[in-house]
Amino acid sequence: MATRTDRIAVIHDWLIASRGGENVLDAILELYPQADIFTLFYDAEKVPERVRRHKVHVSFLNRLPFRRKLYRHYLPFFPLAIESFDLNGYDLVISSSHCVAKGVIVSPGARHVCFCHTPMRYAWDRRADYFGAGWKSAPFLPFLHYLRLWDVSSSARVDEFVANSAWVAERIRKYYRRSAKIVHPFVDLSAFPSISRESRSDGGYYLVVSAFAPYKRIDLAIEACEKMGRALKIVGEGQDEARLRSLAGPRTEFLGRRTSAELRDLYLGARALLFPGEEDFGITPLEAMACGTPVIAFGRGGATETIVDGKTGLLFLEQTAEALARAMAQLEKDSGALSARACRKQAESFSRAMFQQKLAAVIESLEAGAEKPLSPTL
Repeated sequence: MATRTDRIAVIHDWLIASRGGENVLDAILELYPQADIFTLFYDAEKVPERVRRHKVHVSFLNRLPFRRKLYRHYLPFFPLAIESFDLNGYDLVISSSHCVAKGVIVSPGARHVCFCHTPMRYAWDRRADYFGAGWKSAPFLPFLHYLRLWDVSSSARVDEFVANSAWVAERIRKYYRRSAKIVHPFVDLSAFPSISRESRSDGGYYLVVSAFAPYKRIDLAIEACEKMGRALKIVGEGQDEARLRSLAGPRTEFLGRRTSAELRDLYLGARALLFPGEEDFGITPLEAMACGTPVIAFGRGGATETIVDGKTGLLFLEQTAEALARAMAQLEKDSGALSARACRKQAESFSRAMFQQKLAAVIESLEAGAEKPLSPTL
């Protein structure tokens, strides 16, 4: 384990909101309170309080105009910006990466552990979601080719990869030709009641809690609920909102952002959480299960590692509104098989303390003398 005399740097892609990745960062900073933070963009008002206690080094990109709303448009400069950080003198570097954070250049004697939320989606399997398909993506192809080359070559700078799921570990193996330890993220159990929803009445609605991005497939939840005549409440916001509102009928209600207390009550009253996208991990199913609420999820990605099919939720295997509707009908028919107690118990196995214990063990093992892996094959 790192000592108090070690200089530690924690790299996070950007700090402009407080979501799942920032919760992971908060837990890492609790383990290493002496760490300095390096990030591309920083908005102190939008991040966890613990982050503000640390010295935060920000890239030159943070001085560019319209950075708060248009930061993703500066993507071509991300590799240059992350490589511009001076990490000389740091003994341990921990990157929390879903984009370019893992590409920092560390001192020759330093250890670099990357907690990888996912290999860069923009460059690999989600490029059509961000840049369009067919002719729409043609202007971006040369840049994406460069970005993929940089992404693979910079992966050699990492001494130990830690994936947030077996799904992501497989993607790391596929794109970087590297193995990864698996440490699942956690759900904040203190934010949700220890009593189960069995003491509450069914609110008669289904629930979606998600950012509005095309790959989240919220459209499937809207279509399935409209076809079945079921009420749907949607919490969230994002770039796909106009399209989703155009698909919605009178049974679908958009709630925007909600406080933690309001979200807890929505989970408790929901018949089930609908999770129709393919996610690398996904924290909202665990939040729902912490409230004793079952989850209906597409049976690919991280959801298969958190939901126990037939006990804490149902997995549907075709990513269509029809398959989702069939799973909803099955849940309503066999609702007694999905125990609120089992849901809560499953959520409790993904605790913050367990996450910290496993991550610290990986870092301690590396510091004990594990060899640096060979560079990946390009």
